[in-house]
Amino acid sequence: MVAWALIPNDQLAIAGETREYASSEHGRRLFCARCGTSLFYTNATIFPNATDIQFATLDDPDVLVPQAQIQTADRIGWMDRLGDMPQFERFPGVREQEG
Repeated sequence: MVAWALIPNDQLAIAGETREYASSEHGRRLFCARCGTSLFYTNATIFPNATDIQFATLDDPDVLVPQAQIQTADRIGWMDRLGDMPQFERFPGVREQEG
């Protein structure tokens, strides 16, 4: 699962080189030219003057707080129960090295 943040283009600063992939007629997906990490989605028809950014790729992802859940019509059935699932700070069953 990926969290996205829609940011006005005039508030966006990009450091580093990106590559672009035309994923549809108007949609463009941008990714890191060095490692291939998906970074942005743009679509001038749907989001004029804005860019959708993957939260986890921000220098400080805590600076933005999600305000809504969107596209829930396409949600996978089990996603409604995420809050009821066990949570683990690390991979379950993997012991951390004592230091």
